[in-house]
Amino acid sequence: MASSLHGSAQTTPRVRAELQASKETTSALAQRRGLSRTTVTRWRSRTTTADAAMGPSAPHSTVLSPEEEAMVVEFRRRTLLPLDDVLGCLRDTIPKLTRSSLHRCLERHSISRLPDDSDKASRRGKLAETAIGTLHIDSGELRLVEGKLTMVLAIDRVSKFTYVEFRGDAGKMNGADFLRSVVATFPYALHTVLTDNGMAFADLPKNCNGPTRRSLGAHIVDRVCAKNGIPHKLTTPYHPWTNGQAERTGRTVKDATLKTFHYPSLESLKAHVLAFVSAYDLAKHLKALRWKTPFEAVCHAWNITPDIFKLNPCHLTPGPNN
Repeated sequence: MASSLHGSAQTTPRVRAELQASKETTSALAQRRGLSRTTVTRWRSRTTTADAAMGPSAPHSTVLSPEEEAMVVEFRRRTLLPLDDVLGCLRDTIPKLTRSSLHRCLERHSISRLPDDSDKASRRGKLAETAIGTLHIDSGELRLVEGKLTMVLAIDRVSKFTYVEFRGDAGKMNGADFLRSVVATFPYALHTVLTDNGMAFADLPKNCNGPTRRSLGAHIVDRVCAKNGIPHKLTTPYHPWTNGQAERTGRTVKDATLKTFHYPSLESLKAHVLAFVSAYDLAKHLKALRWKTPFEAVCHAWNITPDIFKLNPCHLTPGPNN
């Protein structure tokens, strides 16, 4: 494909090649081609017919210092986060950083495009808008050579506030006990709980009319929800993206811990997961929250609708108040 010419160019690559190969004098060539002597002299002194690069010979940022630019480049290479996420993470460290200056910096260092992700999930529609207090709950396993841990996770759809516990298995008693802990931990009232159809949260379809269901009534998780006045909703079978909030957050936890570090024991893995979730709630700036942290989103809701809160969310921060 032919290269594009400069907008003010008076010659083409073919004319430039003829100027360089001609034995005529500069004055004769300029008169015959209708060009200035300066233009003819310039192209006869060059060995190529391509336009010279425009702009400064050593491109640099007029907004960022060399140290800040190096910080941006290294952060992008290590995290591989999208442009907006990089901006959200660095805006507190580099206050003068803008989206355009960040994009130009990444372009200069040839890292503006992220590598293709073969595991990228298909795009689906957004969940319906709702108020704070809609909880997504899911469970998963973290495996080491030593054994495995069952991690149960709850995340609020609106505030993204996340809570994690470890249980011996994914049984229904542990599911109900985890839900009780969630109700006691979250500082505001919950109005909806969304889970999948796993044994920890719901009866299998074949057991919905069995003798245990007839003798004991609803699933124990349903009974805990009814006791606290919280509707319990189930995802559509074979549609895991319905509970995508919890699924994606569980994958984020695994990517930041199990898939990145080596752990000598299950206890060290458990401690790191809990520390990561705490840092996620208190320090992770999320694009979905307009670059607030989940804790800041909870405090924002406290300032707008304090009547739905059971306690001051400031008690959630580490220190003498918690």
